[in-house]
Order: sequence, then C-alpha cells, then structure tokens
Amino acid sequence: MVEELNEITTKVDPAIREVLQLECQPRTLYEASRHLIDAGGKRLRPFLVVKSCECVGGTLEDALHVAAAVEVLHNFTLVHDDIMDRDEKRRGSPTVHVKWGIPIAIAAGDLLFANVYKLILLQARTSPAFHARALRVIETLTDATIAICEGQAMDLIFEEKTDVSEDDYLKMIDGKTAALFEASARCGAIVGGGRAGQVRRLGNFGRYGGLAFQMIDDVLGVVGDEKTLGKPVGSDLREGKRTLIMIHALSHAKPEQAKRIGSVLGNRKATQDEVLSVTKLVGSLGSIDYVRNTAKVCAERAERELRSLTPSPARESLMNLVDFFVSRVY
Repeated sequence: MVEELNEITTKVDPAIREVLQLECQPRTLYEASRHLIDAGGKRLRPFLVVKSCECVGGTLEDALHVAAAVEVLHNFTLVHDDIMDRDEKRRGSPTVHVKWGIPIAIAAGDLLFANVYKLILLQARTSPAFHARALRVIETLTDATIAICEGQAMDLIFEEKTDVSEDDYLKMIDGKTAALFEASARCGAIVGGGRAGQVRRLGNFGRYGGLAFQMIDDVLGVVGDEKTLGKPVGSDLREGKRTLIMIHALSHAKPEQAKRIGSVLGNRKATQDEVLSVTKLVGSLGSIDYVRNTAKVCAERAERELRSLTPSPARESLMNLVDFFVSRVY
C-alpha cells in the first residue's frame, strides 16, 4: 500500500508545485503554503481520486490536476485547523502558524484554497473531455468544503459541551473528515466518465472509508507513537475533543472514573502522566476496542460498495486502502 501511495505522490506533487512556486512573491507566503505539503503526508485523497477514476475506465492523466486539487484543499483545512486547535506540530514539523505567525498562516491557507480552483482550470486546459465534467467537480468540492466547515465548527462547539452523543460525533466527522474522502472518490469517478451508479457507489465507499479513517485517527491520538505520528499524542484529550473514545468512556464510567477523565479532558495544563493515566482508564473501559470495532464496521460497509464494481487492479487498490485505514499505526 505504501508503495502505491508513494507512486501517486510522485505524480501529484509536481502538479501542486505548478501553482505553488517558491519563485512567486512574496516568497514567505508561498513557503508557508507549501510547508505542510513539503513536510510529507500520505496523499490518501489524491489516491482516491486517481484510483476511482481508473475504476470507471479513466486514466491518471484524466485525474491528475483534480487529484492535486483535493490535496491542496486538504492542506488548506489543516493550516486553519492547527490555528483553531493551537497545535504546534504536524507531520513532525512546526505548524504553519508556529513557524510564520497566525496572520501569514491564515493568508497561506487562503492561498491554498484559491489554488484548488486554479488546479481545476489546469485540468480543463489539459483534458478537453474534462470540460463537460468540470461543473460537477466544482459542485462536489464546494459542497465538501461547506461540510468540512460545518464539521469543524461542531468539533469546536463540542469542546464546551458535556452531552455530546455518538450520533453527534458521527455527524461531526461525517463533515469534518468523511466529506472530503467522499468528494475525492466522487470526483475521480466523474472525471473518469463514470455512470451515475458508479459515482454514487464510489462516493459511498469514500464516505464510509473516511469515517473509519477518522475513528482510527482518534485511537492513534490516544495510544499512537508520537514519533511515528509526527504530532503530539494526547492533544485531543487536552483540547477537550469529544471523540467516540471519550463519549463511550464517559457513558460507561463510574462517577469517580468520570471525574478522573473530566480532570484531564479539556485541561491544556494536564501533565503527560495524567494523560497516560486517563488513557489506561479509557482502555480498561473497553472504549478503544469499541472504536476500533466500529471503524471495522464502517470499513466493511465501504468494501461492500466496491464489490458491485467490475473487478480491476484499481478496485483492488481501493480495497487495500480501506484495509490500511483500519490497520495503520500512523
């Protein structure tokens, strides 16, 4: 899986650099906008675009600049999310606002967002067949961006609430995370000339895969290895994130246990020992296993959507991708 993802990276990153050239002025703005992209990342969303395109008979060339566009859109959300969450590290590097300050980070995020649409225009210039599909791609990515904003706002609002339900959480990650996975797969199917049913099934695959991805991301945020992840473990606890882990733990905890969890949840001054103590507690309550199992259910639903498509190497790659989502350690 890693080799396939790296192969897509080598194709997509040059397309991103077409629009984010460090020779542009002011250089600081372009350095800031490129920072997280150059720092790494798995390129999952571009992979979804390309392989969904190939699933319906399209080619890499049909999807290249749209694949680059979804990665740029993703990085735009990361830059602004890190500001809102006050995170200091991502992909093993200082976050953009830490390195350049909040005003430049906001401008860098805005520049990334504008270049999403510039990349779509470049796809139109290189692929005449894309012209008839461009509006559907723009509509899909615009709707996804709105959903991301709604999900992010819910995530922030939930930090101040004590009555967040599992349904609330699912609605939040459906917007914040799954929407762009779904849009990536849908856009790939659209640019590949897929039929309506194929576009719908691949979109559903992306959505359920995205839900599984976020749930495992929440798990890794609690029990992952910080060096492997490239970002601090325990930050979700300190920020008061109402992940499914915390929702399950609080609903199954005894009053004294709930008090212990509450003393760390949302406490940015909590020590690492306090975070580790609560991590062990939520593990003993079965909350981490519960989330892993829920993620597997979502992954199985994603795979069912794919089975109705004609077998192909691209379909197999997408099957492997969703398996990677639930087994990954970074």
